Amino acid sequence: MIVPLNHILLVAAALFFMGLSCTLMRRNLVMILIGVEIMLNAAGLVLVAGSAFWQQLDGQLMVMLIMGVTAAEVAVALAMVVYLHSRTGSIDVNTFKDLQG
Repeated sequence: MIVPLNHILLVAAALFFMGLSCTLMRRNLVMILIGVEIMLNAAGLVLVAGSAFWQQLDGQLMVMLIMGVTAAEVAVALAMVVYLHSRTGSIDVNTFKDLQG
């Protein structure tokens, strides 16, 4: 492995915390989705790094599964955002407080 595993884990941790902070601090639905995507990509990076480190293909297969699930999640979530925007004219999270159960 050319890049040490520790360096990849540090980059993945930084990406995860950037995605987490984006998810927690932003009030825009699209930015929250982007934060979730960044966190999923950080998890995928760790899986690929572990897979390369241990010379196993399991991690890479899991990343492909995560990418498929992520694509479906983004499609559904963006459809919901477009619907909510057409209905209320806003994608601010505070606008949708009435949706609480």
